[in-house]
Amino acid sequence: MTGDPRLSPGPAPATPGDLRAAQERDRLLRTELPRVREAALAWRNGLGVLLAGLVGFGLVKGRSDIGQLASGWAAAVGLLLLAALIAGTAGALLLVRAAHGSPLRAPARNPQPARIADHLEALAAAGALRRGVLATVGCTLLLVAAVGTTWYGPAREKPSILVQTPAGPVCGTVVRLDRGVLVLKTAGGEQRVNMRTAKGLASVDTC
Repeated sequence: MTGDPRLSPGPAPATPGDLRAAQERDRLLRTELPRVREAALAWRNGLGVLLAGLVGFGLVKGRSDIGQLASGWAAAVGLLLLAALIAGTAGALLLVRAAHGSPLRAPARNPQPARIADHLEALAAAGALRRGVLATVGCTLLLVAAVGTTWYGPAREKPSILVQTPAGPVCGTVVRLDRGVLVLKTAGGEQRVNMRTAKGLASVDTC
């Protein structure tokens, strides 16, 4: 088919219901972008308060020093915190995009009609809002996972001490030192070693 399209009357005249439906569609299109912007602002503020409560007020807190964790678990906490930072930054940027629009300048050539441009912007803002909410919720879950790991991850093992005594070597972790007597926690229980008679002392990774 060539040439400009032509409009022709429909098979029947419009009814009052058709007119009301057309008016409602027009109203929804006119208010679509402001409604999406308003929803984005509400989500941004609500999620911001949630994250501020979790991080700023210490509602969720684990070990204050992740160096107390075993080395592999401490690295896992670091990776979780890094992923939470990336997800939180992405979520914040997407929510700002949804609430205030894109920072890019609109093309000056071949501008679209205002109603179509607003509809396309509303669709883009709604997509950014969905992705922003998912990213922010993901950030919250990653933070909770990191804190949970600090709670339940195994503690870093204390260095062991190998003491050479006249009766043979004794290996364990230090419990206390009292008046020249070293108390070690060994696999067989606590053992007391008189350091005055000890022949050697060395630090070992494991007994």
